[in-house]
Amino acid sequence: MLTADGTLPADIKAEILALAQEELHPQGASVAALQVVQSRFRWISTQHVKEVAQLLDMSPDALDGVATYFNLLFRKPVGKHVILLCDSVSCWVMGRDRLCAHLCKKLGIQPGETTADGAITLLPTVCLGHCDHAPALLADENLHGNLNTDTLDHLVDSLREKP
Repeated sequence: MLTADGTLPADIKAEILALAQEELHPQGASVAALQVVQSRFRWISTQHVKEVAQLLDMSPDALDGVATYFNLLFRKPVGKHVILLCDSVSCWVMGRDRLCAHLCKKLGIQPGETTADGAITLLPTVCLGHCDHAPALLADENLHGNLNTDTLDHLVDSLREKP
């Protein structure tokens, strides 16, 4: 299995260079390049930031600024599945804190942590734009709204069943 500590494989470097060639300035491919890395490793290590920055002719600090700006780019290891629980005012009014406490108890972790088996990471996130269905969360790439403890239990159980 590949680890995020090593150097980028040749196929990823080639894909990043191809993305850079499609842009007027190579830096224009920074978000897409970071997404390529994350899709392989689930997060973006400092080593990979340095390598991608070199490929895109940018400083590692500038690329790290891009990576840390976007909340869907992970600069620390995350679990196999990531639950992003919305912490907007709408979700808060509709019971987000109660649901967060329920999730923490069910998973045995606090926000910002990953379950001991590495299956699920729970992270708070800014508004998901699903306010008319608050409270809401994003599990991997799937948006869920109108949440209650039963739907959360079902969601967590289904994530644990996925390979």
